[in-house]
Amino acid sequence: MPTQSMTRPLLFTLLLGGLLTACHPAQEPAAPAPRSWKRPGFQAGGGTPFLLYVVYGSLPEEPKVSRSSYRTLGLPDGIGAEIYGPKVHPEVCTTWLQGPMGELLKTQTPELVKAAAAAPGCMIIQGEPGDARTLDYLRDVVGFLTYLADNGAVAVLDPQTFTLWSPARWRSEFFAPDGPVPHRHVVILTSEDRRPDRLWFHTRGMRKFGRPDLSLRGVAGSQRAAVVDLFNRFIGLQALGGIVPESEEIRMAGLPPGLTCHHRGDVDDPDFNNVHLEIEGRTYSSGDD
Repeated sequence: MPTQSMTRPLLFTLLLGGLLTACHPAQEPAAPAPRSWKRPGFQAGGGTPFLLYVVYGSLPEEPKVSRSSYRTLGLPDGIGAEIYGPKVHPEVCTTWLQGPMGELLKTQTPELVKAAAAAPGCMIIQGEPGDARTLDYLRDVVGFLTYLADNGAVAVLDPQTFTLWSPARWRSEFFAPDGPVPHRHVVILTSEDRRPDRLWFHTRGMRKFGRPDLSLRGVAGSQRAAVVDLFNRFIGLQALGGIVPESEEIRMAGLPPGLTCHHRGDVDDPDFNNVHLEIEGRTYSSGDD
């Protein structure tokens, strides 16, 4: 997974809007259930997944989603949809495009930001699914969002990863693979660290899987590829249900010995909006090569 550079950590608190219009997709009674997205490494005792998306456009207020076309059983238990528009708190839609996150989005996808800001309304899909033993909750939400992408959406915002998607790219990145593709739901970010020749590597998006994000400070240039490899391994492990034990030691080529994992933070931490794994060791805490 490629990394995104940030000149400084973004401070961002998730905005949770009020429920206005619940959207429960109609289904085809005779259509078979879509293929399950398994979590073969699932272990109980992890956190609760949380999903949050903002879809901009002229959207249907009563979605009629084809189960067979969009591989969804509708929004899962615990996940709701809220519609905002010209007559109902329109400021909610533009709030997501302002502040530090809005500035970052403007540098990444300026035309999409303009399209989203000009949209007549938005729909916020958010909540905590009741069953996380599989990733079927993610499959169902991806299918529902793809339906919206095909029916009036101009942009899909993922606030947990600071990413704004065009409808076409959303479909190709998340729906076309017909699988959970966890690395596309998580972003690896780099920020300036205390020393100018070092970087802080950190992730956002693991809360979608009910698992901690990742953090490793003081990374030297020669170690960056190994850190990305390590993060990708942990993203895959956790997304498929695994849990990294407290004080787990890391043994990996390209990284010094003595690195260990420690569970830190809470969901109010603005750097992650999630708990996280802080990977620490003498090399990184002291700043020595």
